[in-house]
Amino acid sequence: MLVIRMLRIGKKNQPSFKIVVIDKRKPPKSGNFVEEVGFWNPITKEKVLREERIKYWISKGVQLSASVHNLLVSEKILEGKKIPKHKKPKSKKEEKPKEEEISQKEDRSEEEKKEEKPVSKEEESKREAGEVKEEKPEDKKEVQTLDKSLKKE
Repeated sequence: MLVIRMLRIGKKNQPSFKIVVIDKRKPPKSGNFVEEVGFWNPITKEKVLREERIKYWISKGVQLSASVHNLLVSEKILEGKKIPKHKKPKSKKEEKPKEEEISQKEDRSEEEKKEEKPVSKEEESKREAGEVKEEKPEDKKEVQTLDKSLKKE
């Protein structure tokens, strides 16, 4: 399968690109490209594109790399939108939670509490009346630490 893409040439820190038609499986630096259809120097903004040859190869079913596609769209050789080459990661903005989400979270937390300990109706009524104190996890930790200290002595 053939593709039109850029072949980097030029010195270090002075990039320039040949726009070539090449087999997709071959690396562009191999020099075994089918045809050179253009040239682009991003430093001097020089662009030389052979529009007839590019359109010919596109009519034959050659694919375009994202960079070449965007270059051809900006030069108005192709019509359409540019392809986002580098997708931006989703930003982690703190959004105010919606009222529906808050109510759903509250419903979930109530359901989780019910699932934690099966409680009989008698115990529920005693808890509501304030007769039975619920054990807090903090109290359990204190008891465990006291038990360990007594065992050491």
